Amino acid sequence: MKLGVCYYPEHWPEAWWAEDAAAMAAMGLTWVRIGEFAWSRLEPEPGLFDWDWLDRAIDTLHAAGLKVVLGTPTATPPKWLVDRDPRMLAIGPDGRPRGFGSRRHYCFSSEAYRAECARIVEALAERYGGHPAIAAWQTDNEYGCHDTTISYSRDAARRFRAWLRARYGDVITLNEAWGTVFWSQEYRDFSEIDPPIGTVTEANPSHRLDYNRFASDEVASFNRIQVDILRRLSPGRDIIHNFMGFYTEFDHFDVAADLDVASWDSYPLGFTEQFWLPAEDKRRYLRQGHPDIAAFHHDLYRGCGRGRMWVMEQQPGPVNWAGFNPAPLPGMVRAWTWQAFAHGAEVVSYFRWRQAPFGQEQMHAGLNRPDRSLDVGGVEARQVADELALLGELAPRDPAPVALVFSYEADWLLKIQPQGRSFHWLALAFDFYSALRRMGLDVDIVPPGADLSGYRAVVVPSLPIVDAAFVAQIAGLGVPVLLGPRTGSKTRDLHIPADLPPGPLRAVLPFKVNRVESLRGDVIETVTVGGETFDFKAWREDLETDLAPLARFADGGAAWVRAGAIDYLACWPGEALLDHVLGDLAARAGLETRAMPDGVRISRRGGLTFAINAAAEARSTPAPAWARFVIGGPLLTPAGVAVWSED
Repeated sequence: MKLGVCYYPEHWPEAWWAEDAAAMAAMGLTWVRIGEFAWSRLEPEPGLFDWDWLDRAIDTLHAAGLKVVLGTPTATPPKWLVDRDPRMLAIGPDGRPRGFGSRRHYCFSSEAYRAECARIVEALAERYGGHPAIAAWQTDNEYGCHDTTISYSRDAARRFRAWLRARYGDVITLNEAWGTVFWSQEYRDFSEIDPPIGTVTEANPSHRLDYNRFASDEVASFNRIQVDILRRLSPGRDIIHNFMGFYTEFDHFDVAADLDVASWDSYPLGFTEQFWLPAEDKRRYLRQGHPDIAAFHHDLYRGCGRGRMWVMEQQPGPVNWAGFNPAPLPGMVRAWTWQAFAHGAEVVSYFRWRQAPFGQEQMHAGLNRPDRSLDVGGVEARQVADELALLGELAPRDPAPVALVFSYEADWLLKIQPQGRSFHWLALAFDFYSALRRMGLDVDIVPPGADLSGYRAVVVPSLPIVDAAFVAQIAGLGVPVLLGPRTGSKTRDLHIPADLPPGPLRAVLPFKVNRVESLRGDVIETVTVGGETFDFKAWREDLETDLAPLARFADGGAAWVRAGAIDYLACWPGEALLDHVLGDLAARAGLETRAMPDGVRISRRGGLTFAINAAAEARSTPAPAWARFVIGGPLLTPAGVAVWSED
């Protein structure tokens, strides 16, 4: 468990570098990420490299005992490159090029840009691949940020047609898969197929889903170009990418398969403000962040990284990019750092060392202020470093007892066919995750097709496309499995199954979905479970089944059914209903649960239990009376952290 920071030597006078490096080491930092936006300084003219300043910067950091993560600068191609080949620019959904002047203005499908990226990465790796300070590499920066995964450029169209040819073989098969007979959309040749943009109304949904799949594959293949070069020229170093929060436009499991470590950029306050959370939660967690947001992503990216996860950018104070940007509650930067370590992080790196007084991010705090004085985040980072020294090394996090199956493809599909504005797949997945965490359970987030053996319970919030292998897998687990609404509702080609949903799942769940309905966001309806009444929202399905319902809608229809160890929910459950259903799942799995005090969450790592309080009020620590505290004690102050052993 180490601490790091993001640093931009090119932003500061060289006379400050050695002092900065010494201060980083004195603060207890080990890692420094540099270089990911420096292309214009590295190559100010085409083919003319200026390495001297970066040589000196790396040597300065190395002399202070710091390890360097060197970023490839491909997220910010310089102006001369754009002017030389403007075809490298991504084309947005409005059909216009994404112009120069910010970042991420390239198209993943541009073969000319791919060649330029390979050239700069190769030059960088040849220069620094064997340098003793370079202990890891970061490819690019935040793939897809600013909605840049999907491009509609000419290169993208050409590569999409090749992708379709490889997938379908012939256009007759494609026409069948896409159902192009509808609205006279049949194609005679792959050359006639364009990206799904500019249509009068909704484009063919199967076409759109394939374009999502194609765009995701483009990110993976783009990343692989850099990884292959770095492995060849700088062997033995970890290769990392920094993913984002609540971003699903490409399959992160696929991209991370080529990496050694999956990292992500953690901004709990911005994510709480920007996403679908109720206004009440946004007010309640204004300065702390929702207690499950960071944890959800730690568990997701630990799954992407096959057990290895970093936080490459940890929010250190107010940020600049959300609708509103409050300052973290005092102690919260420390709490977020400990939360990351509790969920298995190897490194937590703060963004950034010093707040920039210029540019687009000048209102984004750092560990230090622009005048070189220590900011609140720097004080709390130093406190964590001191506590880490006392705690010592911990073993990697053990597998959790519960697996949550997370599908990027499901999110794409249900954005294409939400059937109602209130249906957001990612919000549904987060609801299921948050309910498990409220019960004190640790969770592994895994992709479809992952090995589920060894888990004591499996939760699938919604998986529209299932196949016979998945059905056989869950049927053979012998542990409780919960499937959420719309699971099995579509085929691979985005058709309704011939025998109606849940498609192949009917082999283990004897029902069919005869009708669905979506509900306005302000409509709440109820189900009954025994003598209790619970709310549901957004979605309802009418099941035809002989199974005895565990819950019924107000009209008597089945809302929750079970066949053997497999349960199915035919609605989007409200919080209390989800707590009840998952509590039942945990009890059948023999899992010990603990009702968390409001705003408190626990996680386990290395024989220790960690508790974080995201409430604005003090809370009792959910520790047994015999607990031996290593950090903190029985009372959790706001933003408080407690760590204890239950041995």
